[in-house]
Amino acid sequence: MPLFQRQIIATLLLCSLALSARAETLRLVTDAWAPYVYEENGQPAGLDYEISREVLRRLGVKLDLQFMPWKRCLMELERGHVDGILDIFHRREREASMLFVEEPLSEVELVLFYARNRPYPYDRLEDLRGLVIGVSPGYWYNDEAFRTSTLFSREEAPSHEANLGKLIRHRIDLAVSDRRAGLYLSAQMGLQEQVDYNRKPVGHDRLYLALRHDPRLARLAESFTAELRRFKHEPAYTQLQQRYATL
Repeated sequence: MPLFQRQIIATLLLCSLALSARAETLRLVTDAWAPYVYEENGQPAGLDYEISREVLRRLGVKLDLQFMPWKRCLMELERGHVDGILDIFHRREREASMLFVEEPLSEVELVLFYARNRPYPYDRLEDLRGLVIGVSPGYWYNDEAFRTSTLFSREEAPSHEANLGKLIRHRIDLAVSDRRAGLYLSAQMGLQEQVDYNRKPVGHDRLYLALRHDPRLARLAESFTAELRRFKHEPAYTQLQQRYATL
């Protein structure tokens, strides 16, 4: 075969490989937790969604995000049906079933929300004695003293919206949630005048992207970390943070 024909074939193969790389899709699942990640007019939205989409775009990867209940998210990843979970807390015991990207997407501050017409001030655990606190199934609360305390009882709700609804109907005394997420959700539900939160947090944590254990995804995790760290130093990242802070 003449040299120029071999060169043409090699070029076409390289182009094909490049197109394949650009067409790669990362299949992720998550449970809606606005303003970090949620659905708007049937489309994914949110701070961490936009951050992840931009980082993956720079890596030539398309993001395919599906919403489902949290426990199902964990199950789908465990069964290998998806590539990863967007916005999850990093726990040592989870490392056996998933690979965490090193750089966090967001910082969260967990606080206790209350109905304004029935406030329960919180400064120490003893203040929670005998109360019923709304929690979300499958979610982890990193402060060990709060997580293991027997001073109060916990009541699960199918969604964060359900917890706020139970709160204003006095079916629970307090509801634990991220401060920013709880304020955003109460505004969306028109409950700003009915709900407030105790300023003392019950814990802090970080939200990560976690991927299925796979050599290809492990390489992607390294690239994602490096690109996310670069993005965090750019004006576009600061503008994104400011935009969601005002929602």
